[in-house]
Amino acid sequence: MKPFARNDEDMRFMADQGKAVSCRHSSQSRLGFVANGNVDMECIYRCKTPGGLDDLLLSSDGETLTGVWFEGSQDAAKHKGAIVESDSPVFKEARRWLDAYFAGREPSWRPRYRIRGLTPFRKAVIDEMLKIPFGETTTYGDIAKTIAAKRGIARMSAQAVGGAVGWNPLCIVIPCHRVIGADGSLTGYGGGIANKRALLARERDIA
Repeated sequence: MKPFARNDEDMRFMADQGKAVSCRHSSQSRLGFVANGNVDMECIYRCKTPGGLDDLLLSSDGETLTGVWFEGSQDAAKHKGAIVESDSPVFKEARRWLDAYFAGREPSWRPRYRIRGLTPFRKAVIDEMLKIPFGETTTYGDIAKTIAAKRGIARMSAQAVGGAVGWNPLCIVIPCHRVIGADGSLTGYGGGIANKRALLARERDIA
């Protein structure tokens, strides 16, 4: 999957603002094993976040970003392996994006990423999550209605959408934290409800 095009405005913003709330890093990585049983060299990069959030871990296959999750969260169970040292260009690109995000603006481009096990339904849900604007939210039911309408069917299960949202391996980059319950409740976030609440509060304060 190719990255979104950068524009000059984004690059200037990242240069000026990304330093103010830097996603500081630690040169640690991981040798991982993919879910289908094949062995891949997969590096892990620890990224320090602003106050109020747990630190992030990023994974890469050496060419693309393959995972973003909060350290110590339930999402960590998706990513296994032993620690080794690495600091690849993939992580530098992801850190630039995260620096801009935590400085208060979601760039118009995204780091180049690859998602293993992506089914047509999961892709449809991800496509809808990518449309949710910075500082706004939508519900599992709204995503289900949108996909049902596109497929020409009467209805789709919000619970099934919830499963696909929770499966997302790239938190923040693919903003699953912006999907909430029909009653406004912050449910179903593998990165931890405290982190979901903190991300939404930061975006609302800035937007």
